[in-house]
Amino acid sequence: MAAMSSLSPRPPPLPPPGLVPMGLVEGLGQGRSRWARSWGGPHPMRRPLGVNFTVTGFFKMAKEERIVVLETENALLHLKLAEFRGLIGRDANEVAQLNFVHDKQQNLCRSTSSFIIQVYGAIQRLKRDLKNLHAFALELSRDFQHQYKNSLYQVLTAVQKIQLQNEALQTFQTKAFDLKQSLQEVNERYQQEKQKRKILHNSLIELRGNIRVHCRIRPLLPFDTAFGHSVSQDWHRKLSEKVAHATDDETVLVKCNRPGHTLINKTFQFDRVYNAAESQDTVFADVAPLLTSLLDGYNVCIMAYGQTGSGKTYTMLGPQSEDDVTLSTEDEPELGIIPRATEEVFRLISEKPPGSHWVEVSVVEVYNNEIFDLLAKDSCGRVFGVKRDVVTTKEGKSDVPLLTYETVENALEFLQLVDKGLQLRVKHPTLVHAHSSRSHLVVTLTITTKAVSADSFAPLWTDEQPSQKLSKELFCTFPQQMKDDKLIFPSRASSPAQFESVEKLKHIKTKLQLVDLAGSECVGMSGVTGVALRETSFINRSLSALSDVLGAIAEQRSHIPYRNSKLTHLLQDSIGGNAKLLVMLCISPCQKYLAESLQSLGFGTRARQVQRGQVKKRNLPVSSKSK
Repeated sequence: MAAMSSLSPRPPPLPPPGLVPMGLVEGLGQGRSRWARSWGGPHPMRRPLGVNFTVTGFFKMAKEERIVVLETENALLHLKLAEFRGLIGRDANEVAQLNFVHDKQQNLCRSTSSFIIQVYGAIQRLKRDLKNLHAFALELSRDFQHQYKNSLYQVLTAVQKIQLQNEALQTFQTKAFDLKQSLQEVNERYQQEKQKRKILHNSLIELRGNIRVHCRIRPLLPFDTAFGHSVSQDWHRKLSEKVAHATDDETVLVKCNRPGHTLINKTFQFDRVYNAAESQDTVFADVAPLLTSLLDGYNVCIMAYGQTGSGKTYTMLGPQSEDDVTLSTEDEPELGIIPRATEEVFRLISEKPPGSHWVEVSVVEVYNNEIFDLLAKDSCGRVFGVKRDVVTTKEGKSDVPLLTYETVENALEFLQLVDKGLQLRVKHPTLVHAHSSRSHLVVTLTITTKAVSADSFAPLWTDEQPSQKLSKELFCTFPQQMKDDKLIFPSRASSPAQFESVEKLKHIKTKLQLVDLAGSECVGMSGVTGVALRETSFINRSLSALSDVLGAIAEQRSHIPYRNSKLTHLLQDSIGGNAKLLVMLCISPCQKYLAESLQSLGFGTRARQVQRGQVKKRNLPVSSKSK
């Protein structure tokens, strides 16, 4: 319709009803007048004029009237046509809008239809998936029920097994508790038997005069792995291997893995073996009982033996550096046997009557088979080493004339004197040890006991041999007994029957000798030359002489070669049976020093087999109350 209206010619628009041309209105007025004249009545708008019209005039007037009427109708029609055209224009707009809306609705319907089709397809797929899911859920439910039944059966079976295991576990726990109780009882009995065995063993050692031998295995140290660039990695690793082990507190196991030889395990038995982890406290705990014997009237000697760098000086003195050799009680856990023994001796003396004991100290070194007094002073009071000689007295005892003895009243004064001596001790670096001691150090504490009243002494010893029972007024005895199965065993050997007049016994002296021997060396290993080589020669000869003396004593020869070395001559009284002797073997655990370790262990084994006879006790001075 819009296209048709645009192609057909439009009539000119009619004026609106209120805008009719005035000529048309006047024509209408004239027409009304003619109407009245034609129809015999006055025109509604005018009064009749009374004029006579002719027929021609009548028709002419009628025609004009008709024209006016037609014009009027035509004007009205134009008005209606204009109105209708306006309506048609508005309807065309509305139709265009409706067409636009219709097109949009059609597009929307098409998109909606496509979406509905897609949704319908999705719904169909969802229905199929839901159906499949439902079937899967049913199958899963059936499988779950089946597995549930199987699992329930397994759980019930497991519960039954657990119940049986719990019953078995309860039975096992009951048996384990019984076994634990039995083990505890057996362990207690074992400890008791071990203690009894130790007491009997010590008694046997006392009766035979055997030398106590303890062995200490030091830990691996940094210089154990220093071999230079000429050694291959495999050989380096083999030399650093640990071959010496403490299997228990009395046994040393050595793996002898020498090049070109089959592997052989050797075991060595000693009175006590210390592994690398045991502390200085543990070592001294086994040494301390000997110090009680010192105040009971026995001489005591503690000697450290071993190759260079095996830990002898550390065991006897404690840690020392190249610049500072001062002994101190501040580093308590690291103190060696010498400072600890001194503290223990003064502690024991403090328990005795005041003024009944006093202590003198001497410090000597045996260097190149010569004895040097390290406490001797010059005219200015400065300490310097003075050569001394050792002689044998009429009584057959060794003595060093003119040896310097310093009286000390406590452990601190003793340590200060030993420090002075250590400052003069000869040291020389070697390839084995950077602070190698080149001399044997002998520190002697001489304890003098003066006569006291007999009533101040309790019985101190029990002697089971009737021939050796002496009067309690003249001799002090030491009752330390262990009763078992109605048998009495003396814990230590009694003193020999010696009768001396009380009047002659004014003072008695006992000695504690603390010896730090120089280390045995292999010249090829230590790499020493010149003066150090000469020192090594004297050290090895003196240690060889010590071994010869012990061998002669073990074989009970008539002649003991004490004078083959100044060292053995100086220690004659201690080695020969007038002292309780403890040898502290110190060995290195690594393959590098295997030969030296075996030599030290062999020395300790031979020393342990030496039977020197019963150790003699110095008779304590006793004065009667009646006097």
